[in-house]
Amino acid sequence: MIKCIIIDDEPLAIGVLKSYCEDLGEIHVVGTFTNPFEATTLISRERIDLVFLDIEMPQINGIDFIKSIDHKPHFVFTTAYPQYAIQGFDLNAVDYLVKPIPFVRFIKAVNRVKKLMELNSFSARSIDNVSPSSGQAGQATNFLFVKSDYESVKITMDEIKYIQGLKDYLKIHTLQAKPILTLMSFKEIQTKLPPEQFVRVHKSFVVNIGRIMSIQRSKIIIDDIRIPIGDSFKESFFQRLGL
Repeated sequence: MIKCIIIDDEPLAIGVLKSYCEDLGEIHVVGTFTNPFEATTLISRERIDLVFLDIEMPQINGIDFIKSIDHKPHFVFTTAYPQYAIQGFDLNAVDYLVKPIPFVRFIKAVNRVKKLMELNSFSARSIDNVSPSSGQAGQATNFLFVKSDYESVKITMDEIKYIQGLKDYLKIHTLQAKPILTLMSFKEIQTKLPPEQFVRVHKSFVVNIGRIMSIQRSKIIIDDIRIPIGDSFKESFFQRLGL
């Protein structure tokens, strides 16, 4: 059962979404709010899986409200203004529903949330399967899922060449032609990467050791890309490679 809350300054809109949840039978609405600030305590106190959130509200813009939350549940924007869709993507929203919301479109958004919850649960179990004593990952941990462009993308570890930090985003360079952009931090993604295979060499770069072709002074060469080695990472990096 998905635990959700609904935030909208229009009671009628709340009523529609609540009835949709009841009709679907897979969502438990634990709270509804016309003022976003009143939802903050519930979000921080309980495990909320999903938030349906309006954007244009008098107390605070829904986009700014999501930015203010440290540990974000999955959230779906519900609004009459389609021009906010790009900002919704930037905040890593699961979906963006434009009012009036058809029930079929609502179901599609919920299915996306269910898929993400299943993938996150699987990834968490995979990380738990790593042996603390050996540091070796089991067969189930040879890939990871990252959220990109409203979907979770599966990436095989061996295909990753290097990861580049770009402000709030990570750019994952793989053997595929097009890099994958995801709204994650280095700290977050490094919990998903095998430590024996990946090493941070710069404040803006993590590299796959197996993809290093050569090292030139303070540069790592992967294909035809030269990746800098940060001064604070040099000693541990060279010790790691026995250089």
